[in-house]
Amino acid sequence: MANLRSTLRSRIHDWTRKVGFRLNSTNTIKKDNLTVDHYFFKTFNFIEQRKADSSDKSEFVCFDTYGEKVKVRSLLDLQSAFYENLSELR
Repeated sequence: MANLRSTLRSRIHDWTRKVGFRLNSTNTIKKDNLTVDHYFFKTFNFIEQRKADSSDKSEFVCFDTYGEKVKVRSLLDLQSAFYENLSELR
């Protein structure tokens, strides 16, 4: 039976495409074989960091409304920070 559970990376990328996030920049650190992608939507930013050979093990970081770094462990973490950020704009 096929594995039906999607990875955190695929869930986050599906949601960000629906919302309309854009890729701002991509940096590659050749020494560490690391790729860092920076995404944004209005005033909200988040960063994806992954090894070039294993994209399923991406690490995500976003920033809350106070500028504190938040490690994203689930899609809900990212969504909570995003909607809290948007609510502060009003």
